[in-house]
Amino acid sequence: MTTAILEHLSTLSVSGQQLRRLPKILENGLPKMPCTVPETDVPQLFREPYIHTGYRPTGHRWRYYFLSLFQKHNEVVNVWTHLLAALAVLLRFWAFAEAEALPWASASTLPLLLYVLSSITYLLFSVLAHLLQSQSELSHYTFYFVDYVGVSIYQYGSALVHFFYTSDQAWYEHFWLFFLPAAAFCGWLSCAGCCYAKYRYQKPYPIMKKVCQVVPSGLAFILDISPVAHRVALCHLAGCQEQAAWYHTLQILFFLVSAYFFSCPVPEKYFPGSCDIVGHGHQLFHVFLSICTLSQLEAILLDYQGRQEIFLQRHSPLSVYMACLSFFLLIACSTATAALLRHKVKARLMKKES
Repeated sequence: MTTAILEHLSTLSVSGQQLRRLPKILENGLPKMPCTVPETDVPQLFREPYIHTGYRPTGHRWRYYFLSLFQKHNEVVNVWTHLLAALAVLLRFWAFAEAEALPWASASTLPLLLYVLSSITYLLFSVLAHLLQSQSELSHYTFYFVDYVGVSIYQYGSALVHFFYTSDQAWYEHFWLFFLPAAAFCGWLSCAGCCYAKYRYQKPYPIMKKVCQVVPSGLAFILDISPVAHRVALCHLAGCQEQAAWYHTLQILFFLVSAYFFSCPVPEKYFPGSCDIVGHGHQLFHVFLSICTLSQLEAILLDYQGRQEIFLQRHSPLSVYMACLSFFLLIACSTATAALLRHKVKARLMKKES
């Protein structure tokens, strides 16, 4: 018995030694990650106002930038906020689909599916932009153009569900004819404006760059949110009891807060160098936009659940299919615009190097 106990203790001792060595084994097994560098060690294109440190060096292999998902740098919070939000959207929708036995092939479900697809697309395209843009100047432009395409897709996905599931009858009677074509155009214009501003203006950016980005995106938001704002206003004037309307209210409020942090470099403007890794304005923009999307998702799921009768009275399957076909037309137009401007960027960079 004593011998058996001693052998068992010996085994535990060996196991304990192996566990203590495990961090060292893992460290030796993973590739070495270059350290982050200050702003003076990266080209002007990659520098952000009031952010002095935490930049990833350019010119490394793609593996480094993918693995920087687990490194401390000034983009890592931007990456994780939208990565976790995309996972949350997917899990919430999947839970809803299973609980409601969602009729996947029904025309009434198609706008909801496209909305969820658009939400996950814009979040993951944002993840790619912030994770991989530091590899080179061409990669920086390419992945931010991809990000802008994702934003335009999300804008139109939101317009679809607001139109089909959320709109009040009075609003619908006035705007049903031109709302979706106008929303598609504004979605493309938002992508084109952001891509052009990125291509046209060099750092330090003039105010016109922000104007080219914010004005088209603002117009798209005002149009896309109009059925929601109308319904929310009527609901609150009548002493709102609808749970969906409250989620829509949160959606609007969180978007406005996120827009503020997108437009203004706050708080890093007042604490230069202190918000480099955590706490700068673009990270707060990501956080509030993620909460906005999750609030919107809850509202849309409630609308889909509770307003099917209204949907069936207004829309034939053919009208739904035709409207949703424009979703893919918008993707094609936005992608073509981004590809054209990327080609111009590539030619400019090649000319600069020659």
